[in-house]
Amino acid sequence: MEGDRRHLNKLLSKAHCLPTTPGVYLMKDDKGVVIYVGKALSLKSRVSSYFQLAADLGPKKQQMLGVVDDFEVLHCESEWEALLTENRLIKDIHPRFNARLTDDKTFPYLAVTMKDDFPGVFITREPGNERFRGARILGPFTSSYALRESVQILQKVFRFRTCSLDIREEDPKRAHFRPCLLYPIKQCTAPCGAKVSKEAYRRDVDRFVRFLTGKRSAMMRELKQDMETASLALDFEEAAALRDQIKALEKLDHRGDKKDNWQPEAESLMQDPTRAMGSLQRALGLDAATDGALRCMEAFDIAHLMGGETVASKVCFVDGRPLKDMYRRYKITTAANDDFQSMREVLTRRYRDAGKGDELYPDVILIDGGKGQLSAAMGIFRELEVQPPRVISLAKKEELIYATWLDEPVKLGRNNPGLKLCMAIRDEAHRFAQHYHHILRRKKVLGIEGTVAKAKKIKTRAS
Repeated sequence: MEGDRRHLNKLLSKAHCLPTTPGVYLMKDDKGVVIYVGKALSLKSRVSSYFQLAADLGPKKQQMLGVVDDFEVLHCESEWEALLTENRLIKDIHPRFNARLTDDKTFPYLAVTMKDDFPGVFITREPGNERFRGARILGPFTSSYALRESVQILQKVFRFRTCSLDIREEDPKRAHFRPCLLYPIKQCTAPCGAKVSKEAYRRDVDRFVRFLTGKRSAMMRELKQDMETASLALDFEEAAALRDQIKALEKLDHRGDKKDNWQPEAESLMQDPTRAMGSLQRALGLDAATDGALRCMEAFDIAHLMGGETVASKVCFVDGRPLKDMYRRYKITTAANDDFQSMREVLTRRYRDAGKGDELYPDVILIDGGKGQLSAAMGIFRELEVQPPRVISLAKKEELIYATWLDEPVKLGRNNPGLKLCMAIRDEAHRFAQHYHHILRRKKVLGIEGTVAKAKKIKTRAS
């Protein structure tokens, strides 16, 4: 008991040295495994609260204290970046003491369908969906409530449509179409009923996009003035409503950027999974009637973390869509930085039961690499009693598909849905293995970079 208290005091002293800036903290056990990830507006205050003598963390977190051996932190620029980083890490590494954010739910995006004659504005959690091809995507936003509230407010100003109608400029039926209730209450210019020209509507949408991506100071000043006027007139209900609108609009800045790849599982969904599976089946020369339809695919990737620790990932797609419950990470124990031996271990561990005939193989196993990697994998499978039905590999540069039953590789166009599916599965396996490592490296927590940077900072202060 006394030893535990000394250890917690040591962690408390370390926490007191943290800055009062936003960030994410990672609690680790004595083996260095991350067991809990949390976010903080002030790292010093939040992390220190865990190790106070009188801290009441609740039954689950109190149990966690007996397992925590050390912690690391990732410094973030803002509270919303800490929230997105926390979400990404929890989804990637599944710490045992985290209950929130472990599902497939993602933060929402705002999609403006700019390719349409009359662009619509939509809130979505699947920006990679076929429906939003060519759309202007903003986000992810960290507050879905604030986003929905802001869209309602801004619709009164810019009067864009939020319906899912397919509205075309040349459609003569528009002249006889009755608009919805948003038109008479002046929240939409009703392009569905030919009440506005394409050019005028597009100008409104362009102004809306510029408002979201630029400065909003003029509108915010107007709202604040209206709130003060309502308050002086003792119209407190109106003042409160305006206050809530201001808060919602201010939170529009609490968002990430799609190019930062915060939620790749949402942003890179296959646009037409059924078509992609059929295209791949035809490309591989397989007949659905005689060979059976392809449904389940699994792919693997090897990653080297921290120089000496090797892990492997396995992802599973069913009917062209990711099945997250079947994703797995493997800690490689028999090889260090040897991709072939690592692949031997992970394939043997994954398909041990299938190789004995006690479990079904997936319809297709995808190996990252060319003909050599495919031959090496088949050498591993030949050691098992039962062989997998189909094993293919995908070479990165040429994107050629090698299959064990074909004499020549299959070369498909870059826009071929079957090739896109294989690339998506391979890239997802790579992301699943590497993304945690990338975030830590980016924040300079692991490796020599962080140590060198810290040393330089100390040296600069000393001089």
